[in-house]
Amino acid sequence: MTKNFIPFTDKEERLVEKLAEKRGKAEVKFPLSFGLLATFGFVSILYGFEKLIDRIDLFANNPWILLVTGLLILVSTGAAYRKLN
Repeated sequence: MTKNFIPFTDKEERLVEKLAEKRGKAEVKFPLSFGLLATFGFVSILYGFEKLIDRIDLFANNPWILLVTGLLILVSTGAAYRKLN
């Protein structure tokens, strides 16, 4: 099985470097704006997950199942992280 790997061209690499440089300058110039936008993005994701979970009747009617499921996921991902590290 062959993989179709197409490397970046020099122009693409220079464009990415310029964009990263400009982003860094904007981040330094407007730290509050970047912090607020990052916070808004994170809160939006959490609120979206909450709304999706509320649609599942099993979790809405039995929050303890959601709690146990969340704890099991955290324990299993923590164990996998420890094993891979």
